[in-house]
Amino acid sequence: MGFLIETVISGLMTGMLYSLVALGFVLIFKASGVFNFAQGAMVLFAALAMARFAEWAPAHLGFDSKLLANLLGFVGAMLVMVAAAWLIERLVLGKLVNQEGITLLMATLGITYFLEGFGQTIFGNDIYNIDIGLPKDPVFLFESVFQGGVLVNKEDLYAALIAAAMVTLLSMFFQYTSTGRALRAVADDHQAAQSIGIPLNRIWVIVWSVAGFTALVAGIIWGSKLGVQFSLSLVALKALPVVILGGLTSVPGAIVGGLIIGVGEKVSEVYIGPSIGGGIEIWFGYVLVLFVLLVRPQGLFGEKIIDRV
Repeated sequence: MGFLIETVISGLMTGMLYSLVALGFVLIFKASGVFNFAQGAMVLFAALAMARFAEWAPAHLGFDSKLLANLLGFVGAMLVMVAAAWLIERLVLGKLVNQEGITLLMATLGITYFLEGFGQTIFGNDIYNIDIGLPKDPVFLFESVFQGGVLVNKEDLYAALIAAAMVTLLSMFFQYTSTGRALRAVADDHQAAQSIGIPLNRIWVIVWSVAGFTALVAGIIWGSKLGVQFSLSLVALKALPVVILGGLTSVPGAIVGGLIIGVGEKVSEVYIGPSIGGGIEIWFGYVLVLFVLLVRPQGLFGEKIIDRV
């Protein structure tokens, strides 16, 4: 029983990290009505900026404080992501207002390849480390309840708590702020939102900046765990089933979808994987989503689209 709980806890923590990446997809879709394929590239680009700024600061400013270096790196990376959001709105999205969804989709694909190539040009293609001080030692919990206790990785635990806090703040932002309501209005109908005075260009800069902030936090956490390398952009592929399962328009859906897929991956890999040769963790989320789409195409919490003729 203790081993099962250990596996479930590990899945929940991984699922929260998936949810954090998935939030970037949901934010962009809610504001523009298009699936943002550039989210993985944004995670990579933000993590690269954070790693290089944190590395550059002590060498050029003459101090050896890791905390201050990380803080300057975070601020510098956030400024880069805000600037990227402004440029994306000014040079790309602002030119495509009221265009077909497929046009915006292709635009995000172009942004993806540009960010990956530009990031390699200015930051290099080495593997960088992000050390934000997360403890990496395991800890045993519930030793009085289960023999030997439940082994939990401290780094995963703190990362999951950070992700949970981010998810909660973004949920409140969408639900209780005027900007969040404006974002939902823009997603429903660009022309109608403009007609009632909602500035479309400002809203898109805000939402891409928030998505950039989410990508930065996700990039820092995953970079701390795996190192900052160009394969980090593939982390977004693990979040795709989460977004589709929870629903493209639902922030709570991204949370629940992440938890379901995170736990499902770990449990199936541990208990079913050995009997079929392993590898379930790689494809579990995609197969689960395939079956869900057959029954509920809009996802568990997505809004059902009804066309009236």
